[in-house]
Amino acid sequence: MINEIAALTSSTDGVLKSATTTRFTAGPADLGGVQAAGEASFSDTMAKVSQDAIDKVKQGEAAAIAGVDGQASVQQVVEAVMAAESTLKTAIAIRDKVVGAYQEISRMSI
Repeated sequence: MINEIAALTSSTDGVLKSATTTRFTAGPADLGGVQAAGEASFSDTMAKVSQDAIDKVKQGEAAAIAGVDGQASVQQVVEAVMAAESTLKTAIAIRDKVVGAYQEISRMSI
């Protein structure tokens, strides 16, 4: 399942790069004293977030396999799987918001 998600992400890289990039223009973000090195596009940010989610789910899957092999404790497996589940729920919520925003924009009259 993870490989299919990774393949989906790699196949959408062209779509993300060809999409119109949105720049954050509200001003520099307060990063606790750290200045932003440059402006990040929306597609780059979404690609990074999705890659982080894929990595977290892969870690949970690896921990589950290690638990089956007896190489990880039950607590480690449960923590990794719960973190992966939380990440997946967050990714689904973000996807739902993006789809909802797209649908709202598509219904706007020009």
